[in-house]
Amino acid sequence: MARNNGNLNHHEELRLDYLQKNIHYLNEKERKELIYLEYKRDLYSGMTPKRRSQPAPVRRPEPVYTPYEEESMDYGNQYEPGYRDSYSYEDDFDLPEYPREKRERRPKRPRKEKVPRPRKPLRWKLKRFFQLVLVLILAVLAGMGFMFVKGMNSVEQKAVPEVFNGQDSRDGVNILILGTDGRLGQTSDMTRTDSIMVLNVNNSSKTVKLVSFMRDILVDIDGYDYKLNLAYTLGEQNASQGAESVRQVLKSNFDIDIKYYAMIDFSTFATTIDTLFPEGVTINAQFSTVDGVPVSSVEVPDDLNIQPDGTVPNQTIEVGLQQMDGRTLLNYARFRKDDEGDYGRTRRQQEVLSAVMTQMKDPTKLFTGSEALGKVYAMTPTTVPLSFAFTNGPFAALDAAKGIERTTIPENGDWYDDYDVYDGLGLRIDFYKYQQRLAELGIR
Repeated sequence: MARNNGNLNHHEELRLDYLQKNIHYLNEKERKELIYLEYKRDLYSGMTPKRRSQPAPVRRPEPVYTPYEEESMDYGNQYEPGYRDSYSYEDDFDLPEYPREKRERRPKRPRKEKVPRPRKPLRWKLKRFFQLVLVLILAVLAGMGFMFVKGMNSVEQKAVPEVFNGQDSRDGVNILILGTDGRLGQTSDMTRTDSIMVLNVNNSSKTVKLVSFMRDILVDIDGYDYKLNLAYTLGEQNASQGAESVRQVLKSNFDIDIKYYAMIDFSTFATTIDTLFPEGVTINAQFSTVDGVPVSSVEVPDDLNIQPDGTVPNQTIEVGLQQMDGRTLLNYARFRKDDEGDYGRTRRQQEVLSAVMTQMKDPTKLFTGSEALGKVYAMTPTTVPLSFAFTNGPFAALDAAKGIERTTIPENGDWYDDYDVYDGLGLRIDFYKYQQRLAELGIR
């Protein structure tokens, strides 16, 4: 049997076909069922229902019309338009319940499960972070190195360091800093060390230590008593080994090992400060009493402005916080005509060096100061290698930013007066005591 395209489902079509073939043998209930199925087939398929001659009369339900439909309809044919489609034979006849055809649904295509991407472990992220930091540091160092070399090459006449047989110290690195009183027209064998300091950096305590040795300390040099500041002059007269002579004297008298040295004269010091600090160095200038009278300002010799006839003019320095250029800072550090004498000068020298190192922590000077440092390095006789300056210099500057531990040898009043080989008055001290003192400070 061909499948009908009407409103009958498969089971209803089968039932209708069976009833039609056995129409002469149907009972009352089956006839009603046949009428219903034919009506449903014809009505809902768009066809005009046709009367079928029935083997027995069957009462059909009275159709329900609207008032308008009743006026316009021909009552002769109950199948004419107007018949209420909402009426169902199922309401009046006890018809069998036909099973509904179940349509087979196509199985849904299974969704692809999203495979989560494996999360990168924290260890990998930290490794990546440190790699980026390392690249950044290397880029900064490369930029600083380029500017440093540029500054070095800008100096036509570079300083040549002297012979210096440096020795490793037990903790950190000891650097001998010599400030000479060399003036224009003087040769090196005519100059003396105005200041003698040992700077200890990169030690286990992560602090910068600075020891100043009074220049009038009586030391033994080849069996004779000389003032310490003459060690450099005697060494310069002996094949220009002034710095090496000072190193040997400090080793034999104070048992201190020194690795490198740097020597700064008046002109180089002023140029260094003006190059590194164009706006000056911040200093809180302080002086002791002069002849027992407090002062608000002092007159200091201005050696850099020496006149052609040899006259040295004075410069006035006020007491208090101020910005000092290289010339003023030099004159402040060298002043010793207050009641503290050489101890006041030594204290101011330590103060100046501490201020310079502390204020070098400004990160902007890593770039703007690199070229200036190159110039200073080219002008300064020193054995400090460039590799040390780049690898250890930044750490030393960071340690200095936390403060510098300063010591003076001997302490004020801890000596007695004695005479050197030239009958000059000097300071006789207990060397064993200060060897122990240096050992306690970790400077050996």
